Amino acid sequence: MKYPQKHLKNLLLASISTSMATLLTACGNYEATNNDLLAACQIVNEPFAYSICQADSAKLLDENSKLDLQLFWRAGGDNTNQNAQPLFTFEAAQNSLAKNATLQFATNAGMYNDAFAPIGYTVINGQQVLSLNLNEGGGNFHLLPNGVFWWDETGYYVTESQTMATKLKNGTKPLYATQSGPMLVINGKIHPKFKPDSTSKKIRNGVGICEHEGKQTIKFVTSASVVNFYEFAHLFKNELNCKNALFFDGGIASALYAPTINRHDKKNMGVMVGLVETQ
Repeated sequence: MKYPQKHLKNLLLASISTSMATLLTACGNYEATNNDLLAACQIVNEPFAYSICQADSAKLLDENSKLDLQLFWRAGGDNTNQNAQPLFTFEAAQNSLAKNATLQFATNAGMYNDAFAPIGYTVINGQQVLSLNLNEGGGNFHLLPNGVFWWDETGYYVTESQTMATKLKNGTKPLYATQSGPMLVINGKIHPKFKPDSTSKKIRNGVGICEHEGKQTIKFVTSASVVNFYEFAHLFKNELNCKNALFFDGGIASALYAPTINRHDKKNMGVMVGLVETQ
């Protein structure tokens, strides 16, 4: 869903960022040094090289938590203002925060059009920016089923789009939501159209809702190696224990900000998702 004429500048930057990630990966894994951290980023080598940032769902939902997961898009915080420009970069997202708030990590969060506007269902801080997109079409977004990464005061979810339509009809009101596609894992099963021997390999990123020993974690993954959809989905399902996972984007559109692993991709993008810590 990208338009090459808008992304020529990003191409060189993407190549540099990927090379840096490969060098960091070659140095070994980065492990969280404090088991009590609410969030951590690290680089992993197997089954392919990737970066992962994660947050504990229950601790994010704690009313006393200093951490908050947010979506970012337009400058000034009014995402329904048609005259407001997109933030475009992680640096701008950080600068949009209050002085006592810090962006701990962030990634791109779904596909966008030529104007860097989202093409799927988007809700930011309770304001609906775009309605649910159930249309058929070409490209990865329409490789059905696609889905929505969303959350409210009760939890964090990745939900297939038709199921999300039913939830919205029944009164669900997300605080934040971003629609993308395709789904990677749907209720514990890899997307039925993915092929293990596919030769379409790219840098890819996505998000999964994962469980281990009764603990739910939100996991954001950006590959450092080129992978096909099946390999990427297999990681979420079999290695990360994610019952549901969603593809965000790939190639030069994948972006990650994770200062603890020396990663700051300087690209323009549409909607971003980031973990904010407030002191």
